[in-house]
Amino acid sequence: MRGFNRERFNKMNSTELEEDTNREFTSDIHQNEKIFKETFQDCSDLEFRRVEDNHNNHFLVIYIENLINKKMLEEYVIKPLTSLRKENILKEEGELKSEMLPINTSGSSTKVSQIIRNILEGDVAIIIPGRKSVMSFSIPDLPKRSLEESSSEPVIRGPKDGFIENISTNISLIRTRLKTSKLKVEFITVGRYSQTRIAITYLKGTAQEKIVDEVRKRLNSIQLDDVLESAYIEEFIEDQPYSPFPQVHSTERPDVVVAELLEGKVAIIVDTTPFVLVVPMTFWAGLQASEDYYVRWPVATFVRWIRFLFVNFAIFAPSLYVAITTFHQEMIPTSLVLRIAASRESVPFPAMVEALFIEIIFEALREAGIRLPKQIGQAISIVGGLVIGQAAVQAGLISAPVVIIVSITGISIFTIPRYSFANGIRLLRFPMLFLAGAMGLYGIVLGVLGIILHLTSLRSFGVLYFSPIAPLKFSAMKDVLIRAPAWAKFRHSMKSKSRGNLK
Repeated sequence: MRGFNRERFNKMNSTELEEDTNREFTSDIHQNEKIFKETFQDCSDLEFRRVEDNHNNHFLVIYIENLINKKMLEEYVIKPLTSLRKENILKEEGELKSEMLPINTSGSSTKVSQIIRNILEGDVAIIIPGRKSVMSFSIPDLPKRSLEESSSEPVIRGPKDGFIENISTNISLIRTRLKTSKLKVEFITVGRYSQTRIAITYLKGTAQEKIVDEVRKRLNSIQLDDVLESAYIEEFIEDQPYSPFPQVHSTERPDVVVAELLEGKVAIIVDTTPFVLVVPMTFWAGLQASEDYYVRWPVATFVRWIRFLFVNFAIFAPSLYVAITTFHQEMIPTSLVLRIAASRESVPFPAMVEALFIEIIFEALREAGIRLPKQIGQAISIVGGLVIGQAAVQAGLISAPVVIIVSITGISIFTIPRYSFANGIRLLRFPMLFLAGAMGLYGIVLGVLGIILHLTSLRSFGVLYFSPIAPLKFSAMKDVLIRAPAWAKFRHSMKSKSRGNLK
């Protein structure tokens, strides 16, 4: 934008915000009503309701129509106000509150900004004549969906409840699993216009205090107009924004969050989203599924090895095919070389262009399947892949082996349980493909070294991303490459405690 002055804009915003924060109500009920009308100008859903009691005292009740429970409004606000028994009850705020005891009291304040915030969260404000303070009562009726199983992290065995968009419900799902006073919840507000509540949740004595302090520091430093989803927060608090690997774990499952809290991590619950953020995150956490802990440990260990194997397929399978067929044909058995050469005889493109073309088509079909309605999305992705692949092979544009390689790559990505982590793996196979097409196996080796160097230097809130492999920590290896039995991990922790007590 021509002539846009960012510094002047920020200064104007901060000045306006400061004026709103410092503004106070007056003792004149009409002047206070004018303040609300000026603030909520052109807001047709703001209701002003005048109420008169038995002693000719006039009250002004203000609320947003779609945010409050109208039944509770009539029963616990309007009815008590119209039937006040004492004439001097207005002098004693405590007596007026006692008349409305069944509903939650948000309190009273002389600050305009505080009462406005309460109204926007589903409170009813009551202006009393002759008093500067305005009372507010909480009777919200906000839209809320029922608890459902997580769609992004389904399990066969395990809890079927998942987080929803309501922060209070999400906190209750965690507290029902951790019935201890050591579970701490701290609220902050982020977003100048959205005023989004964020809860910092951790176990006192288990989580490191320096990590909790770092979370507070990073969240309080965020300057945004609105926070519509936890991804807004994630991008502001991660250590390395240019890395393809996520440094913040996002999940819809309460049992996953509780397990992470018990390991000393910190959960960040953002209102209006079902995805809870957990920090710090490691590379190995991206390859672990919650169901690993609900099946027998040999099965869980075997499935983990399958994931490790197919993660390598997802990154290196297309690049290895391109490198070997282009530069290192001597590495392939003669019969296989002849079959590959026969299938590629009519293909006019180099192996790298061929693999890149089908990879892009596969990603486009995958994206189309996600964006289309569920009734036709899966059919489009499956039928589209079969039809396009078969037609391209018959037309001689691509060879059959590359279709097989790309299909295996796509299946390999679906074995990764964490969606955000899988996205990073999806992205890596493209630079590896270019390196293989340019330098063969030498390019792949350079790519592997680059990935390892990046992973071993990456940090998440001060914790090394590749730990406990690098640096190596044997005591934490029981839940990385293998999933040790629960009794073995419990016995190890009991031994550590007993040794500590002996010392």
